[in-house]
Amino acid sequence: MTATRTLAAPPLPAATARGIAMMLAAVVAFTVMDALAKALIGRYDTVQVVWARYTVQTIGIALWQARRLGTVLRTAHPWLQVARSACQLGSTAMFFAALRWIGLAEATAIADLSPVLITLAAALVLREKIGPRRIAGVAAAFIGALIIIRPGSAVFTPASLLPLGGALCYTGYAIITRRIGQAESVWTSLIYSTLIGAAMTTAALPTVWRPIAPGDLWLFAGIGLIGVVAQVFLIRAFTWAEASVVAPFGQTDLIFAALWGLIFFGDWPDGWTILGALVIAGAGLYVWHRETRASRARQDAG
Repeated sequence: MTATRTLAAPPLPAATARGIAMMLAAVVAFTVMDALAKALIGRYDTVQVVWARYTVQTIGIALWQARRLGTVLRTAHPWLQVARSACQLGSTAMFFAALRWIGLAEATAIADLSPVLITLAAALVLREKIGPRRIAGVAAAFIGALIIIRPGSAVFTPASLLPLGGALCYTGYAIITRRIGQAESVWTSLIYSTLIGAAMTTAALPTVWRPIAPGDLWLFAGIGLIGVVAQVFLIRAFTWAEASVVAPFGQTDLIFAALWGLIFFGDWPDGWTILGALVIAGAGLYVWHRETRASRARQDAG
């Protein structure tokens, strides 16, 4: 009887709790990776920092999946994988580049437009239905971004448009991921994302390379290794709990980004940035709530 209980599946609440914990761990890892990138981006070219993330991450994933690497590398959608990877590379490069001029919290808040941009793009590209309430949520998120960016004001900097461009690239990445759907394994998509990113940045590396100071080697290695750990946490989160449950906890990245910015760089977002971040987070949660309700309604109708 004891053995049977040991082998039985854990109760749903416990699995859900683990999924939420994994999502929070992923958020912490991703924001720490961004903080490491900000520490390096002032001394090295963006391409060199992005190269470190993708190259180390590719090696880590290849070692993790070494026994089944041949299977993982098989894809039925090579060109979609290339396009998807290019979008993710653009998102990472623009976000890292922005960190040279603006704070972690500001960049993260603007980048958090991506969930509502994905909703809008899904309606335009994939012809998914979007009602007036979700449109209102999308509009509110853009207002939040404008509050942070403040175009035309004395505090406006063109660098604040970089995380917005990164959010647009990430939207393309998410839409292509939806197009591929369940036809490819998570690990196949993951290794192509890192492999192609590593190849593209390696090609450009000779034009920007700067010798790495010995004291910075752990930062370069840390970006890639933490990226691998963050991806594993994220996969576990969606494995152990429903996406509708764990996704809202991704909004905590604003809290951790502000915390690391304050601890490591002495940056504290101003009142307008905090207000805009709250508007974006609130709009994102509202859009997520409406999408969850719509999804459940479709399932009940089916």
